[in-house]
Amino acid sequence: MSKAETYAAMGEFWDEYDLSDYWGKTRAARADVDLESEESLYAIEKRLSETIRREAKERGISPHTLVNLWLQEKIQKLKPHSRRG
Repeated sequence: MSKAETYAAMGEFWDEYDLSDYWGKTRAARADVDLESEESLYAIEKRLSETIRREAKERGISPHTLVNLWLQEKIQKLKPHSRRG
């Protein structure tokens, strides 16, 4: 198959050829894919980011984890409490 060393060269190869021409040279492969994970990025003011990093370090967790925990707590507080009858 392609002996290309760059993504551009690989793209040029597969633009010219079809995988069916090389199907006999392929082999089965296993790939684990996590389709449920999604990451969104949001801009945070520099001072707030520094505070988050400091607080996370004090707790021994990553800033990413701390922000997710805080947001989950805030969202839980925003949800109306269910009334039991």
